Amino acid sequence: MGFILTLPTALQFFKQRSANEELRSQLAQIQEQNADATNELSRWQDDRFVIAQARERLTFVFPGEQAYRVVDPESVEEPVPAETQGAVEDGAVTSGLVEDQPWYSTVWDSVGVAGQTG
Repeated sequence: MGFILTLPTALQFFKQRSANEELRSQLAQIQEQNADATNELSRWQDDRFVIAQARERLTFVFPGEQAYRVVDPESVEEPVPAETQGAVEDGAVTSGLVEDQPWYSTVWDSVGVAGQTG
């Protein structure tokens, strides 16, 4: 009779114990994330770090400095001369045909050409 009375209580005890262990692991994980976020926030309070990030991410330079961008020569393709390019169909709009025209005019012209039936 005592076993039947204590079994539900023991089962509940083990369920709560398991839930407590899971909550402790979640708490430890959240505390670690909080420490990382606090560390990141404190780094952004340092002016030198902010300057380094602006230079790296946004390619900012101070007045009077000269910015250089180094490009891998193997990744840059040489432009194809105009005489070796293939013939362009009548009415086709390609980039670079009208040098003095702004980009939005070129886009609008291509919309007009696309709407024509031919």
